[in-house]
Amino acid sequence: MTKLREDLRNIAIIAHVDHGKTTLVDQLLKQSGTFRSNEHVEERAMDSNDIERERGITILAKNTAVQYEDTRINILDTPGHADFGGEVERILKMVDGVLLVVDAYEGCMPQTRFVLKKALEQGLTPIVVVNKVDKDSARPTEVVDEVVDLLIELGADEDQLEFPVVFASGVNGTASLDADPAKQEPDMTCLFKEIISHIPAPKDTRDEPLQFQVALLDYNDFVGRIGIGRVFRGTIAVGQQVSLAKLDGTVKNFRVTKIFGFFGLKRQEIEEAYSGDLIAVSGMEEINVGETVCPSDHLDPLPPMRIDEPTLQMTFLVNNSPFAGREGKWITSRKIDERLRSQLQTDVSLRVENTDSPDAWTVSGRGELHLSILVENMRREGYELQVSKPKVIIRDIDGVKSEPIERVQIDVPEDCVGSIIESLGDRKGEMLDMINDGNGQVRLVFLVPARGLIGYTTEFMSLTKGFGIINHTFDCYKPAVTGKVGGRRNGALVSMETGKASTYGMMQIEDRGTLFLEPGTEIYEGMIVGQNTRDADITVNITKMKQKTNVRSANKDQTNVIKTPRILTLEEALEFLADDEYLEITPESIRLRKQILNKNEREKSQKKSKSAE
Repeated sequence: MTKLREDLRNIAIIAHVDHGKTTLVDQLLKQSGTFRSNEHVEERAMDSNDIERERGITILAKNTAVQYEDTRINILDTPGHADFGGEVERILKMVDGVLLVVDAYEGCMPQTRFVLKKALEQGLTPIVVVNKVDKDSARPTEVVDEVVDLLIELGADEDQLEFPVVFASGVNGTASLDADPAKQEPDMTCLFKEIISHIPAPKDTRDEPLQFQVALLDYNDFVGRIGIGRVFRGTIAVGQQVSLAKLDGTVKNFRVTKIFGFFGLKRQEIEEAYSGDLIAVSGMEEINVGETVCPSDHLDPLPPMRIDEPTLQMTFLVNNSPFAGREGKWITSRKIDERLRSQLQTDVSLRVENTDSPDAWTVSGRGELHLSILVENMRREGYELQVSKPKVIIRDIDGVKSEPIERVQIDVPEDCVGSIIESLGDRKGEMLDMINDGNGQVRLVFLVPARGLIGYTTEFMSLTKGFGIINHTFDCYKPAVTGKVGGRRNGALVSMETGKASTYGMMQIEDRGTLFLEPGTEIYEGMIVGQNTRDADITVNITKMKQKTNVRSANKDQTNVIKTPRILTLEEALEFLADDEYLEITPESIRLRKQILNKNEREKSQKKSKSAE
């Protein structure tokens, strides 16, 4: 009979964005006594990166461990965004069960489906946590029915359908097995008990030959690459000579220099680890995700892990605008190339390819969010660069050109439904479902080509007057739709001068469209200063100053007031880009510009491309 490690449980927390995974982990950390009573713990302690804290999203998978009575519970907090789906899939390989966290009001959302599907494919045991039951609008029992329907739809087996349900409030740190919010228990004891009784314990095979598979990568300047993964079989110890079975079939020998275990928010150096343990190992320079560490005399690699292929690509370029080099610390092609290559050390879903130009690279990722976070991190580190409009990657599948399709779920007020259906119809969307909840809100589900969603968020927000919620996740590849799909409808307001934007100049052109900058902003010829109300680009003089004369006017003392400009965020600026434009990104500024800055040269180039067509 197989021995089990009853003192250990490995679980992953999966959920849609913002359903409370990270807050729930905070409570499990605090209530398990992992921290000393006088130790200060920040909110959402697992989100360690600045961008994660600002946006309230988890980008990188994190592991921690808590001790509850005699059992050590390894917890992996996974990203909810589909752009980081590659991370979710690999993490699920390391665990024996999942906590599926669902918002008590929103219910099952696209990423709930996405992460749950991956968990069921791995045959994992779910525990459902209905979170935020303290909200006035909570509807916990209906949400449990939604989860059951979703499990049946995704083909769950009978054992997976026999899941326990815990009703919790992550913010208050309370939980209960009863759906009534008034019956919440003062702590999360019932959740800990369900984890220990329902999640299978790992097998204890410490006497067999070693198998350790790497699921995540970390990098440290002192020890180089660090492989994070699970010991599936056997024992691994510091100083041990082992072999690394690489994905290309070769074998490398090395000595284990350090092993780290996880406890609370810290990594602790340990001497050895056994089957079932989640650990980080250093000493291997060229280790990659999916590779297996075995004894040199017993090579037995585990099947490689599938890594999600990129679906979107952008060109990254050295900044060559008139303002290049003013604000950035790292501006040369050598530095940008080094930075992109270092990102590949830990981000396995990213691809970086050289182009014909030494100053440009094709960077492919899982989606707009994946790539924009890389750009945001680079600018915070002092890099200057330019990027082109994101494009979807068309794949050849069985001789047919195929493109990525997204599953889109939209919640909007009833009076906006017509305009949303029309706008997604224009973007070649196919409606799958329409549910009216009877309270004036309608849920629409579509399949839409991924390129049709590039730049759609802004249009969606204006169509729903800000009341709509849109979520989408990668669904599949389908034969490519012919013709133009989506894209920007309005032209740009392009500066014809270099100088500073003046209030007078802005007042002269504000009727032409929406401006993107404040008075006094430095601009250059060819820079985009706003969006035209019509579909063509127009050049404008935004630096124009009022002529000073000695003639006094009757309304001289009236104050000039301009409309509030729309300052774009990085994501909005990426969405705005057209094929002939670049986004210039520096530590201080985000500037939209035409690829060809001079108006006459731009017009010549457009005529050439039209005649070539």
